[in-house]
Amino acid sequence: MMRLRLLLTAFVAFFASTAIAAEQSAYDFSFTSIDGDPLPLSTYQGKTVLIVNTASRCGFTRQYGDLQSVWQTYRDRGLVVLGVPSNDFGNQEPGTEAEIKRFCEVNFNVDFPMTEKVTVKGAGAHPFYQWAAQTLGPQAVPGWNFHKYLIGPTGELVDWFASPVAPTSGAVTSAIEGQLDRAAGGS
Repeated sequence: MMRLRLLLTAFVAFFASTAIAAEQSAYDFSFTSIDGDPLPLSTYQGKTVLIVNTASRCGFTRQYGDLQSVWQTYRDRGLVVLGVPSNDFGNQEPGTEAEIKRFCEVNFNVDFPMTEKVTVKGAGAHPFYQWAAQTLGPQAVPGWNFHKYLIGPTGELVDWFASPVAPTSGAVTSAIEGQLDRAAGGS
């Protein structure tokens, strides 16, 4: 009987947290910019946002160049690329914010917004990443650096892409274009 009660309590807690997550949007969360300024996601209301956890010493680090390309291609249509440095996977982002920023600018000409370094997995994950996990489920939790979340123009999580999927791939650019068209009132 005690076991059944515990199972029922866990079941109710899971669905209650999922219901709360469904009521939230990306605009309910805030980061700190890589320069130390507040960076509320509500700043990007009406825009399509690609949020990517990044690392400077990863096999996928070349994706910084792809992210910059996507940013340059679509920013005038309303896309924001947001880089979120994290040292969660293989200690591949050990630098300070100043070192990370310099690395990105010097090696990839990055000028899209970036946040301070945060945790993206586990109990200590940044609240945005906890919400994304609750909203999209465990399969959408970052498993490595350069995991991508796509936020629609009304703040909802609309898709995610695993680390190996390049930002310039057809899957990512088609999803971005769909959200940009939606924001512009297209089909």
